Amino acid sequence: MSQNEPGLLAVLAPELYKKKNDQDVMPLASDASRLILERFRAAHGKDMDLTLRPAYRDLLRALGEPQQNLPPVFHVAGTNGKGSTCAFLRAMLEAAGHRVHVYTSPHLVRFHERIRVAGRLIEESELAEILAECERVAAPGGVSYFEAATAAALAAFARHPADFTILETGLGGRLDATNVVNKPLATIIARLSYDHREYLGDTIEQIAREKAGIMRRGVPCFAAPQPDKAALQALREAASETGASLFVGGADWRVEERENGFRFVDGMRDWDLPSPALPGRHQYWNAGLALAALSALPQPLPQQAAIDGMRKVEWPARLQRLAGNRLSALLPEGGELWLDGGHNDSAGEVLAAQIERWRAEDGASPKPLYVIMGMLTTKRPAEFLGPFARRIEKFRAIPIESEASFAPEDLAAEARGLGIADASPAPDVVEALKELAKRDPAPRILICGSLYLAGQVLTSCR
Repeated sequence: MSQNEPGLLAVLAPELYKKKNDQDVMPLASDASRLILERFRAAHGKDMDLTLRPAYRDLLRALGEPQQNLPPVFHVAGTNGKGSTCAFLRAMLEAAGHRVHVYTSPHLVRFHERIRVAGRLIEESELAEILAECERVAAPGGVSYFEAATAAALAAFARHPADFTILETGLGGRLDATNVVNKPLATIIARLSYDHREYLGDTIEQIAREKAGIMRRGVPCFAAPQPDKAALQALREAASETGASLFVGGADWRVEERENGFRFVDGMRDWDLPSPALPGRHQYWNAGLALAALSALPQPLPQQAAIDGMRKVEWPARLQRLAGNRLSALLPEGGELWLDGGHNDSAGEVLAAQIERWRAEDGASPKPLYVIMGMLTTKRPAEFLGPFARRIEKFRAIPIESEASFAPEDLAAEARGLGIADASPAPDVVEALKELAKRDPAPRILICGSLYLAGQVLTSCR
């Protein structure tokens, strides 16, 4: 579509256009898709609707059943690490020369991050056209924001050639909008923990059962090690009932930490691999989970592709070091700024382990740890902060740009309840950084508590 040729979008989204010299002109890039998605959100009233309702099925049917015309699919669910696992899958498959479609959520800065078509972020023109098509054929108010986004991704993938598809569930699994592929190449379940209890249940068994809903008869399922025995038992029972083969980390495949890397071992491979580009020892297990799942490939993955994938993998806001931008410039010489989108108990445990590694690397005089945190009221701050609260010297609570944001005063009170004496609210991340950066010695500052906050921070870094 040319700039002066509005076509279907001008009819379906007239508010996107304005007159200039008596001609219709396209708006700025990303406005069209954003506004159409917002109309889906407003009409339906929810981002998530875990029902797989007829209206969503009807939409897929009107789009030509794109879920039936995808390249072989890796379907990924879990609580912690599923996004990183998708990143490892993509990195290693692309290192082997394959073209890969990827659908993940949420996005951090721009919606288009969710949909990667054959290796490239979806173009705004194509996304807007597909979303306009979705809006034209969907039942009014019958399809949610996430369902529309998923349908658009599936349609884009079905219309472009690629070798493989990676689908990350948005929430749960059994009733997730991505769970419409009848015969994936493999299903993958990352570490399970407590999150989204209002949708998935209050027990780890209930949560595991919902995630296990992506399993399929005759399709191998690869699961990360599960610290909670009840979660693992629920997965084993679900696999047995479904008729899926289950391969669990620590039993059927394993990862062993080595100096400057790790060893991956399963029934076919015994590989020494470099440390991944993603920081944190927990990423060894996410990489291992991806490697285990890649055993489902029709042709074995070359070891060199795994090595190259470890070095090239990218996944922002997961223990990401922020440097060379306007936020890091606020720190004194020797200071460090880190960003992590974790927000539940398992994420807190991962951060606690990393903090201990930092302290060991610092030696006799570890850098003071300051935390800047925002969180949604659907999360539980004490569960997240508990594993590393004793290491936090100063805590600043900030708001998130969301109606569901914890009030900074309430979040600071939660921190004080965990024994963090110097915990107080701040108006925003910049003001919190300015205040904390004045301290001596140079601190290590961790911004955490929400992927939504992480997106705001990355936007501020631009």
